Amino acid sequence: MQPFKNRITQLFNIDYPIIQAGMIWSSGWRLASAVSNAGGLGLIGSGSMYPEVLKEHIIKCKAATNKPFGVNLPLLYPNIEEHIQIIIAQKVPIVFTSAGNPKAFTSLLKQHGIIVVHVISSSKFAKKSEEAGCDAVVAEGFEAGGHNGREETTTFVLVPAVCNAVAIPVIAAGGIATGRQMLSAMVLGAEGVQIGSRFVASDEASSHENFKKAVINTNEGDTILSLKQLTPVRLIKNKFYSEVQQAEEKFATPGELKILLGKGRAKKGMFEGDLEEGELEIGQVATLIKTIMPAAVIVKEIWTDFEGALISPLK
Repeated sequence: MQPFKNRITQLFNIDYPIIQAGMIWSSGWRLASAVSNAGGLGLIGSGSMYPEVLKEHIIKCKAATNKPFGVNLPLLYPNIEEHIQIIIAQKVPIVFTSAGNPKAFTSLLKQHGIIVVHVISSSKFAKKSEEAGCDAVVAEGFEAGGHNGREETTTFVLVPAVCNAVAIPVIAAGGIATGRQMLSAMVLGAEGVQIGSRFVASDEASSHENFKKAVINTNEGDTILSLKQLTPVRLIKNKFYSEVQQAEEKFATPGELKILLGKGRAKKGMFEGDLEEGELEIGQVATLIKTIMPAAVIVKEIWTDFEGALISPLK
């Protein structure tokens, strides 16, 4: 596999423009280091970590790879300032921010030489990210798992719109798990892809085996965007989702939905493996994922598929 050169691979100093998303309860140091060692960019998902846990994962990731890696930082996290200080102190080279205002910490991070990328779901916020000084943006479409945009703009519409709106590099996300899908995103103007769901079903993902098996058994229509009154999130349909749906049909208030959601619901589902009472976040593309494999094999498979699609795009 030959290294690929464009603005994204040069920005991150990686071989292939494949970024593993920093997913809560799935993206620890083992997964991030495995993806980075394979030539992509691995991200530690800090959204499910206490500050001391994040520090431990960063230290272990440094020991497991000499390649660039990063941290995904949801800006709505309650301990955000502690996370920022740990990232700066540990000299993490790359940070992907999400779920918040890109102006909040971009300038501070860049003062310490950190590359900053912001995840957005609209051209409006892509422009705000560029104005805030971000080095690139992730255009995440409606198909994505985890937290999602309220606009419900699909990746095929969002990516070219964002590419037209900003001059900084655009990374496509949402509904991408194969090399052919990656090529499609790049034809639309993206210079790289961020992939989450495919890496959930990897040996190194820290998510529970029950959740991984649920992902590879997911079919079309088995996921749905839910909890739009709080923070939109795409879920596998289960008992918990049915309770949410029933509450929303009865016009539950955001406060009532918060009570139903409770505390630790995502941990219960994705990390502890409770497939009925837990919150199971995954993208629509799970329907194409049928195997659990090592992260390095996934990177190789995606890139080989991408190169094959370049040669024979109509097959």
